[in-house]
Amino acid sequence: MTQEELDALMNGDMDSVEEEVAESDEIGEVDEDLADDEKFEEDEEEGSITESNYRVNSSAHWPPPPPDDDHKVVHQLDDVTKDSEEKATQILDIIESISNDLMEKEVDANACMEAFENNIKLFENLTEKFPHIQTFITAKQQNEEGLAKIKEVLGTLQDSGNSLMNVMDIMQYQDIHRQKIERVINVMRALSNYMNALFAGKIDDDKRVSSAVHIHGDDTTEDVVNADDIEALLAQFGTNG
Repeated sequence: MTQEELDALMNGDMDSVEEEVAESDEIGEVDEDLADDEKFEEDEEEGSITESNYRVNSSAHWPPPPPDDDHKVVHQLDDVTKDSEEKATQILDIIESISNDLMEKEVDANACMEAFENNIKLFENLTEKFPHIQTFITAKQQNEEGLAKIKEVLGTLQDSGNSLMNVMDIMQYQDIHRQKIERVINVMRALSNYMNALFAGKIDDDKRVSSAVHIHGDDTTEDVVNADDIEALLAQFGTNG
């Protein structure tokens, strides 16, 4: 209560005092809103924190982020686990498809290797019987070169298949990480439910009495009437009565 309100109250104009108090409270709320807006604009002009440029930074003393979908912790972790599981499944499907293709090519490579080996035996016999025919000798050399190359290709296919198996083994850690995140989510939800239960009340918030605007002892409140002033005021009313 300001000095002007106190003077009006002492003069007996109670209705005007109540109106002024109500207006003062409304003006105070408007002033607080304006102060918040001005602080937000100053932060924006100075390049500090706004809703649009808010970023998590452990070294900065920033206020809590707004509770939107971009900053809800459990909401984001649920998205991470869901997306990770979907992407991991897609990767494993691709790896399996490649592995199947490699095994088919290994079968083809083994068939080609067998054909080269048969050709080499054939041209060896022909070369022994007709040592002067250069065509048989050349064909035998070409098949030997082809056999060496197909063995190299077959080795590459087998190494690639083994590498894919290693990748699939490593991908199993993705599932372990997902399970760890889910365990963290469960702990956080359990703590949230516990805190909600701990601070639960019997009265709905919309039915509670509003908090006092000014309380004696507030450092930020100016012109607060103290107990002596109130007692003197009551004594004066008693004298007037």
